[in-house]
Amino acid sequence: MSDPLGLKVELVNMEKTIIEFEELTRRETGVLCYFATQSCAVGEALEPKVKKLLEEKYPKLVYAFIDMNGSPELCAALQVFVEPTILLYMEGKEYLRKSRHVGISDLDASLDRLYGMAFQ
Repeated sequence: MSDPLGLKVELVNMEKTIIEFEELTRRETGVLCYFATQSCAVGEALEPKVKKLLEEKYPKLVYAFIDMNGSPELCAALQVFVEPTILLYMEGKEYLRKSRHVGISDLDASLDRLYGMAFQ
């Protein structure tokens, strides 16, 4: 599935099992997972900024939105209890975790280093 911004988007919802999620993170070189709910004002405000950052600077990352209300088992297995939470997986391993108050410049700096190692 693609996003209007041109990102490769994988929607993870209640039908996705933990095994399917692990397959996604292993199959793709880089996956940025965005955990939030539709009722979180902070999450709703941050998501477009994160997607724009990925489109402009990190186009090879797959963007996966996980609705925390629809995927409680997955969130519990990954120990994601606060929204929004951003996890970055590179080749199936978690390399980055940011929660609640996420600054775009801080996220950009963290992604820049990891993206450079994986894709360049």
